Amino acid sequence: MTHLRSKRLPHKRRALAAVTALIASFVVGAFTPAEAAGPEEAGPTARATAGAVAGSSAAPRWSDRPHGFASLDGGTTGGAGGKVVTVTDQASLVRYASAEEPYVIRVKGAIDVEPFGSDIVVTSNKTLIGIGDTGEIVHGELHLNPGTSNVIIRNLTIRDSYVEGDWDGKTTDFDAIQMDTVDHVWIDHNRFEHMGDGLLDIRKDSRYITVSHNQFKNHNKALGIGWTTNVRTEITIDHNWFTGTKQRNPSADNCAYAHLYNNYLSAQVADGDPVWTYGNWARGRTRMVIENSYYDGVQHPYQADATAELVQRGSILKNVTGRQETWGTAFEPRDFYSYRLDPAAAVPALVTRFSGPQKSIGVNTVLNVPGDHPTVQAAVDAVPAGNDGTVTIRIAPGTYRAKVLIPANKPNLVLQGTGQDRSDTVIVFDTPAANGGSNGSATVRILASDVTARNLTFSNDFDEAAHEVNGEQALAMKTTGDRIVFEDTAFLGNQDTLMTDSPKLDVISRVYIRDSYIEGDVDFIYGRATTVIERSLIKALSRGSDSNNGYITAASTWKENPYGFLITRSKVVSDAPAGTYHLGRPWHPGGEPNAIAQVLFRETELPAAIKSSPWTDMSGFSWKDARFTEYRTYGPGSAVTADRPQLDDADASTHTVAKYLAGTDGWAPHRGRAGH
Repeated sequence: MTHLRSKRLPHKRRALAAVTALIASFVVGAFTPAEAAGPEEAGPTARATAGAVAGSSAAPRWSDRPHGFASLDGGTTGGAGGKVVTVTDQASLVRYASAEEPYVIRVKGAIDVEPFGSDIVVTSNKTLIGIGDTGEIVHGELHLNPGTSNVIIRNLTIRDSYVEGDWDGKTTDFDAIQMDTVDHVWIDHNRFEHMGDGLLDIRKDSRYITVSHNQFKNHNKALGIGWTTNVRTEITIDHNWFTGTKQRNPSADNCAYAHLYNNYLSAQVADGDPVWTYGNWARGRTRMVIENSYYDGVQHPYQADATAELVQRGSILKNVTGRQETWGTAFEPRDFYSYRLDPAAAVPALVTRFSGPQKSIGVNTVLNVPGDHPTVQAAVDAVPAGNDGTVTIRIAPGTYRAKVLIPANKPNLVLQGTGQDRSDTVIVFDTPAANGGSNGSATVRILASDVTARNLTFSNDFDEAAHEVNGEQALAMKTTGDRIVFEDTAFLGNQDTLMTDSPKLDVISRVYIRDSYIEGDVDFIYGRATTVIERSLIKALSRGSDSNNGYITAASTWKENPYGFLITRSKVVSDAPAGTYHLGRPWHPGGEPNAIAQVLFRETELPAAIKSSPWTDMSGFSWKDARFTEYRTYGPGSAVTADRPQLDDADASTHTVAKYLAGTDGWAPHRGRAGH
């Protein structure tokens, strides 16, 4: 089977877009977040550029992968490989957080914990992540017991377990997060505020910890590390905002390695305390390195016990008083991991904007195949029924020989090939319709709505020439859901390669295919869904006949639906002899009289293989009763004859991509793309 690699049709705006993208890539490259940076620190030019564009939203300021010490010794993956669940109440949160198996737990809205100050135990191999900036845990604590490993807590607000009058937290122990003797934990993009004791307590030989992009606000004790005589903890603390806090910003006791960089300490509580109001404190035998942080209005910005070692470089101090102590050599963080510093002068703007819960985090859950899940189907199975947030299944290059079913109750999925070319990532199987009809033969079936596929190849490589069966149709793809998008995809097969359908005759589903490749021979683009194929390459394969090699389309559009198939600004190619291919025929499934095909080839190049009378009857139904038209087709296979109905200019204005796709909800997946 011939497969043309990804090569989009030329467009006059493409060159300009490429230049623009190239320029943008330099800007984005200079704005790489610290945790996603390369092995060497950026030079002065890159650092200056990063500062200049710090207010821009052109690129994210963070990565979805842990960095710093949490990335070492096997890394921290949280609930990767487990099922994805969404929780909105305490009982569900408790159930999944304490389960034995891995989970990605999405927290939606505020969960009010009862009794006041209660612990929610988080066990190993869990990701807790707030959806957008809505996820909150109120009046409760997340607790990681000794032996817990591999936990990610992101994008949550944990607040309001403070007991009035207990400023020092001596009568309660209502932390936001408390962990004892754990390993591989990433605490990222959270807001901690107004709790009963410490905001974040990392205790008793906990190891491989990263605390990044959090806000510690309006509290006495912010972040404490230690409570042990051993010297084992390795911790990275970066891009956090400590504001309106009094002490432990952090207090690091007996840490083997504590790396603090690009943190912002501001508006420290000013109660006149000469000792227990401070910024960073290296206690016991801690080895601490502070880099490019910003201290504004802080008493004792950084200090070290005589038994500790503290190195500070590049920080800015404004309106500070008290101890600023450094001694010893501590350690070199780059001996452990790579990172890139933001300029200290940029830290207040960067950290106030990009710390704490973000609207863009948690709304798109990423599942990696085979990194998190061994197969595409396993990743689909991990998505919760009734899924209401985007889940992107990132598929590594390779050939995946298995069928895939996306059920109707799992919408909002993105299938994303990660290779350089759509041919790098192939989902393929070899079942003919003889084994179960169109459903049974389809390599991939998409029953859900709001599904997008990009940079992938879908194939059914059943060899019809080598097998004599009653039912040689072999689908690469069948869809019945609404609002389905295929971008830069390929569909490979022979008969019935691509079926875009709907759940039943009088239900309208819409499919948008762009910059893609479709090949086959008989009825290889068919079904009743409203389908737009734009800027794509369609290959009509030869069956070796000198008279009839096949049919490109077989639409079964509901008679009340004015929009069936629109093939526009595309190109049809063929290796068949001249005058041996049909544009289509009308399909009436089961003899259904209300399936009145609608197909428009618009501004599309046609090859010499197309017949001079390109439409034909099917199963006793005349093509002349269908709605078959062309508009401004060109190339050796185009012509204007009595057997080739042409759309007039007036009707052409109502048969556009926008009109086909809009439906009743204004769906416009094409909007903003070149040429629209």
